[in-house]
Amino acid sequence: MRVIDADGTQLGLMSAQEALQKAEERGLDLVKIAPTAVPPVCKVMDYGKYRFEQAKKEKDARKNQRIVETKEIRLSLNIDVADFNTKLRHAQRFLQDGDKVKVSIRFRGREMGHPEIGTEIMQRFAAACAETANVEKPAKLEGRNMLMFLAPKTNK
Repeated sequence: MRVIDADGTQLGLMSAQEALQKAEERGLDLVKIAPTAVPPVCKVMDYGKYRFEQAKKEKDARKNQRIVETKEIRLSLNIDVADFNTKLRHAQRFLQDGDKVKVSIRFRGREMGHPEIGTEIMQRFAAACAETANVEKPAKLEGRNMLMFLAPKTNK
């Protein structure tokens, strides 16, 4: 097997017993890095220290991750301009915080006969959010609800 020293220098090809003996002389572990390679590659290292550093890197990576939440905005079919603008401001704030927004309209009673009004309200909402959001899933009628999903625009 090919053996690499703790500082990265190659010790060359040797048997498993010789490599293990060299590792024990230095008080370190012999770790297989590429067992499928021909010949297999092993490295002399402090395995406990290596695992600790890997765990530390993973913890830092998790710390920097952000979970994207989905916030919901409910509109009605006969929404007034002021209410529409209030809902719009809420949605834009959610989008600026990096959350996705689910916009929904629930059709009640005879409102089911006019889905085109709901589509028009959704299009107006999407157009008003166009500078801060992308339409991830366009408005679609599902049962008594019309749903649309907006995602924040990425800053490139």
